[in-house]
Amino acid sequence: MKTMKAIPHFLVMGALLVGVACSSSKTSSDATAAGGVGAATPSSPDVASNPPATANGAAMASTSDTGTGVGRVAAADVPAGDLAVFMGTFSTMTDPVFLIDAGSSNILEIQVGQLAAHQAASPDVRKFAQMMVALHTRNDQELQALAKGLNATLPTTMLPVHQHLADRMLNKTSKDFDESYMDLMEKAHKLDIAMFEVKSKNAENPAVKSFAMRNLPLLHSRRALADKIEKKVD
Repeated sequence: MKTMKAIPHFLVMGALLVGVACSSSKTSSDATAAGGVGAATPSSPDVASNPPATANGAAMASTSDTGTGVGRVAAADVPAGDLAVFMGTFSTMTDPVFLIDAGSSNILEIQVGQLAAHQAASPDVRKFAQMMVALHTRNDQELQALAKGLNATLPTTMLPVHQHLADRMLNKTSKDFDESYMDLMEKAHKLDIAMFEVKSKNAENPAVKSFAMRNLPLLHSRRALADKIEKKVD
């Protein structure tokens, strides 16, 4: 009789243990589903110490570079086409974010420059476009070196604000193409000048400050040339 009474107690304890295990498994499964497959927890050292700058435009400064423990997004979070909002971010832009935005601008200049070098009707526009491709290709190499030192990864595609500008070239031909390209060059250089002026004065990193100071006069001269050519093709 004692044996018969022990069996039910044993079965009850076993059922309880199985129930606890299932509940624990379900909690773990729900947490994974909420964060996505392979999602890191907020306390993960890799995520907390080094938010990545990604090629798809989700550009983040490393928290160790901001000095505040707070990452700041680059042009990726600026609505496409809202240039005023984009320019409003310059005054608080960290050095890594500056490099990311400048890298996206380089992609814009190189890609539309390559297009204009082959498609522009005006020889002056084609020559200007060829110069833009060469200059911004060299500029991008220097940016890559600076970004590596600041633990920032430059984008491999344009951020939305620059992609919006590039899209203005779609379906343009002949004189209309030339006018659109030179108008784009004016706007792109206006943005770059404003951004580089800020970093030439308040960059945290001496190398970044030197980079901005050296390139600022070049940006002014290229914008002046773009203005001159635009008046000729209008």
